[in-house]
Amino acid sequence: MEQRLGSTDTPDGVSVAYAAAGSGPPLLFVGGWLSHLELSWALPAERQLLESLAQGRTLLRYDRPGCGLSDRSTTEPSVDTELDVVTAVFAATGVERADIVASSLGVPLMIEWAARHPETVDRLVLYGGWARGADIGTPDVRDHVVGLVAGHWGLGAGVLTDIFAPDASAGTRAALSTYQREAASPETASALLRLCYRIDVTSSLARIHAPTLVVHREQDRAAPLEQARLIAAEIPGARLEVLPGRSHMPYVGDTPSLVGAIRTFLGLPARRGPTPPRLTERQREVAASVAEGLTNREIGERLGIDERSAEGHLERIRLRLGVRSRAQVAAWWVATNVG
Repeated sequence: MEQRLGSTDTPDGVSVAYAAAGSGPPLLFVGGWLSHLELSWALPAERQLLESLAQGRTLLRYDRPGCGLSDRSTTEPSVDTELDVVTAVFAATGVERADIVASSLGVPLMIEWAARHPETVDRLVLYGGWARGADIGTPDVRDHVVGLVAGHWGLGAGVLTDIFAPDASAGTRAALSTYQREAASPETASALLRLCYRIDVTSSLARIHAPTLVVHREQDRAAPLEQARLIAAEIPGARLEVLPGRSHMPYVGDTPSLVGAIRTFLGLPARRGPTPPRLTERQREVAASVAEGLTNREIGERLGIDERSAEGHLERIRLRLGVRSRAQVAAWWVATNVG
């Protein structure tokens, strides 16, 4: 499956990147605090989740300001600025109504969106989220995490990976730590964490009228199950489904059960199992060299081939993996070969 990239501007002039994949009625996926449209598409575990959601739907995603392929922004993120991005993406893609799947920070944001714009939401899936950020950690813990990310982003990304994805493979954990650092600067990452902790949409829960599924893993280490119970109890007619597991990231742990719950709720048939891409031995050597940061000339010298041959191998790798950049190739290699 290919993803198609585009961009649009928010009312304050920030260019925001978005991606579409698959075909069919629109399905907006709003993920956690950080994103990178290209690197997430290269991370095998996350891509499998995204392709599973895109079967039978046009899956829309975006990088919020300051993240991934979107412009950097000096504005402190807020609920209003976040919802401005959704408005801009809907306008750019011609979407008037959509099913919405939200994860982590996306959950309170889409609760507020559905309350303010009920005419745009057909069905709502809320996974691994919260309604009141002050309840997802003590003040001391929240201050420590924000300070760690702001002052020691490399260490902070590793610590958060341990919290968010304890069941991930070594390769996925390594790739995810790098992915977070590539997705945003420490200033943006810490600002978005502050938004996670100060957001409170409890007063908006009762104003949601779209059919709603609340899904949560029983021992989620980043978002307490009590928040899911609060959300499900306050949204009229909402259904709560608790799954076993402790990983916060939706693509780590028992992802098939999560995908099955979402697709069933959206009225979609069971997904077809994806076929992992396979590289030739020479392509694997080139991909490993790319992950080390070698240029095409250096790859050629290492492998005893000319620079143009190395470039040709890299192009075929990109086509086979369905990615565009060297960074994506490197991310795929780390995720699938570190262990």
